[in-house]
Amino acid sequence: MEILSALIVLTLIKATPIIYAALGGVISERSGVINIGLEGMMAAGAFTAAIVSYATNAPLLGVLAGIVAGGLAGLVLAIAATRFKVDQIVAGTGINLICAGGAAYGLVLVFNQPGASKQVNALGPNYWVLVVLAFALAIALQWLLSRTPWGLRVRACGENPRSVAAAGLDPLALRTFAVTLSGALAGLGGAFLSIGELNLYSDGMTAGRGFIALAAVIFGRWNPLGATAASVVFGLFEALQYVLQGKISWLPADAMQALPYIAALIALAGVTGRVRAPASDGVPY
Repeated sequence: MEILSALIVLTLIKATPIIYAALGGVISERSGVINIGLEGMMAAGAFTAAIVSYATNAPLLGVLAGIVAGGLAGLVLAIAATRFKVDQIVAGTGINLICAGGAAYGLVLVFNQPGASKQVNALGPNYWVLVVLAFALAIALQWLLSRTPWGLRVRACGENPRSVAAAGLDPLALRTFAVTLSGALAGLGGAFLSIGELNLYSDGMTAGRGFIALAAVIFGRWNPLGATAASVVFGLFEALQYVLQGKISWLPADAMQALPYIAALIALAGVTGRVRAPASDGVPY
């Protein structure tokens, strides 16, 4: 029973940053922009949250700063993808590299040490508010996309942006806002990692969660609740490596650490050809 309860708690904690990034991915791709840069936006949010919390001793300000940092990275992708029609995969990959490299340089610049920051003020037990908020946002986003005029317009941008323009609306502006919001959510997921779950920023701490979030988006069929459910499954596999550590002697530790990535690959292989992305997803307008 203790193992089961520990597994449930750890699953919720590990799933939370993936949920935020996956919800961001859903919004972006529903508007027609593939957000490969979720990983970098999470790193930007995690690093900025740690820096601001360290400077102000106010972790709440750190969370807000992480959201802003992720949103700014999302805005860069949005402008590149909409106004300049840069290939979205290339632009997202560039954001991943710039954010990761910028954070690594920032550690040396601010803390005069590479690899990891000093310990900062974290949210403590209050991080459970962000866990609950992740699921609340999934429900809210499901309602917004399916029941509101804004959601209809975003979904229309992802299916046929010309029909949006014919209705007198600006599909580029809608996409820009959606991708910026996507980055803000990913930044919130990164902030949870650095000052929620932990109390520092370290290089590589996002550990591919942005890409796992993309897998959750596809596995969840570009649906907020579906992506959230997929994120919980991936969080479960990440939690298993901690709960089962040392309890299965014949399974190497490296294999345990690979569980969430193996689960993501299996999930993607299982849905390939069975789901349909928004018709204009990844197509410049």
